[in-house]
Amino acid sequence: MRPSKRAADELRPVTFERNVARYAEGSCLVKFGATHVLCTASLEDKPPAWLRGQGRGWVSAEYAMLPRATHTRTKREVASGKPSGRTQEIQRLIGRSLRAVTNLQALGERQITLDCDVLQADGGTRTAAITGSWVALHDCLKWMHGRSIIKDHPLRDQVAAVSCGISNGTAVLDLDYEEDSAAETDANFVMTGKGSLVEVQATAEAAVFDDDQLLSLLALAKVGIARLVELQKAAVS
Repeated sequence: MRPSKRAADELRPVTFERNVARYAEGSCLVKFGATHVLCTASLEDKPPAWLRGQGRGWVSAEYAMLPRATHTRTKREVASGKPSGRTQEIQRLIGRSLRAVTNLQALGERQITLDCDVLQADGGTRTAAITGSWVALHDCLKWMHGRSIIKDHPLRDQVAAVSCGISNGTAVLDLDYEEDSAAETDANFVMTGKGSLVEVQATAEAAVFDDDQLLSLLALAKVGIARLVELQKAAVS
């Protein structure tokens, strides 16, 4: 039995609350159980300097955890002068995931930045951030289209992410912190609405894993992401 009493293929309760940030062009408060992430999409009417003159835009992300998002206070990374390696890795993952489903040519010479701030962490913050950022990006692009800033909606597909792991010898979906901290294998899957893979991260924590276990994690991820895609669709409809 899982600590949360969930079935092996059961997600935590997932919700999307849109338009929670008054000034952002798109925003979403996403909750995966006790993990809560505020995702805001901000439009800049110019691309990054290295992309100017190329006729296409860019989508990037920044990620941070509030000091009391966890059981003990964590110092703000700005105090150390630069983001940690973990933060940089997650920011790049979120950006890659969103760009995978965005037509950057249709965006024009503009940049959209997704700010993902973890209000409360209980495992799976990066997967929640990716899934909620898609909703915020969708609403930002809808805002732009409604004001004739862009002619066509640049989103090609949905994108969502979920964690999986081997816990007590069993493949399970959407780990919370208690389960994740003790799992033998930890994995994150990013997939499009059509079911294509964007990124896979899998790590042996307490024990190595074989091909069959990896495939069992992938099968669980497909189930979870299909459900997340349905919830995203319902949120923006």
